[in-house]
Amino acid sequence: MIKKSVIVGYVLSRRSFRAPQSVIPGLQACPGMIEAGGIQWLSIKLWIPAFAGMTNLRTLLYALVIASSCLLSACGTMPNGRGWGQDATLAPGWDRLGQAAWNAARSPATWGPAAGALALQIDNADRNVVEWAARENPVFSSRKNASRMSDYLLDASGVIWVASMAAAPSGDRLGEWSIAKAKGAGVQTGAGILKRATVGFLKQNTGRSRPDGGQGSFPSAHASGAALYATFAAANGETLGWSRGAVTASNIGLGAVTAATAWARVEANFHYPSDVLGGIAIGRFFGVFFTDAFLGLDNPRNAMVLLEPSREGAVALVRFNF
Repeated sequence: MIKKSVIVGYVLSRRSFRAPQSVIPGLQACPGMIEAGGIQWLSIKLWIPAFAGMTNLRTLLYALVIASSCLLSACGTMPNGRGWGQDATLAPGWDRLGQAAWNAARSPATWGPAAGALALQIDNADRNVVEWAARENPVFSSRKNASRMSDYLLDASGVIWVASMAAAPSGDRLGEWSIAKAKGAGVQTGAGILKRATVGFLKQNTGRSRPDGGQGSFPSAHASGAALYATFAAANGETLGWSRGAVTASNIGLGAVTAATAWARVEANFHYPSDVLGGIAIGRFFGVFFTDAFLGLDNPRNAMVLLEPSREGAVALVRFNF
């Protein structure tokens, strides 16, 4: 049986700080395992360096979120008997890839923002909205506050995503737990890398100027990142066995954080509304696609029979997840 402990420390000296793995800026994690009395203790130490350059309140909040998720993380399995990340694969098959792409495209959180971005091109609505928001600052009071809050909200989305990965049930044994976590985290991290590359490509090739005169306006990287984190956190959260009401409330909260991040970029005069709506659509698409295609949360068994097309007609094969 695995039990978990979390140690939170505050490091005052830069020289005394030696941690092998960085989780997020300002936090370091030192995972380890101690065995005593036949029980394996998975110890996760969270060190908060005083030289991290972040406010104490912000850093402490991040530490508490990560620590709480580690303490609450389930060592059991999902309802289908599998662990989160256990069935992650790089070879899902063409049928699954196609279905995942269709699921991602038809998600209301994908086509809704995309349709909104197109509608804002009518009668110069896009520019009118950003000029009003940057002038009045109805939510964040000033452009400076809006810019700062957009960064904080994006960071918070990332922390929630990491916490959801840590809390998801991935098995009862340390070895299988670690492998499943690594596979699941690899899929979602890979999605983030590809999403970021796609956003960067679009920024360079659309050539749209920002409202403040800068370059690389479309799409918004902040909005796409927040949407991706929220999509993954929602998918991971559904493995925790919460009630339907709790899941719904969690998803509403995640959506609110994404919307606030996007609107903050508009009030800061960094993006047009269509930029952030396009970013949300991209982040949502990548999140749903990678979850359905590669994470394998709905796979009830270890072996699957697949039918692949070939030049000779078709090839039947059996794929084993590992």
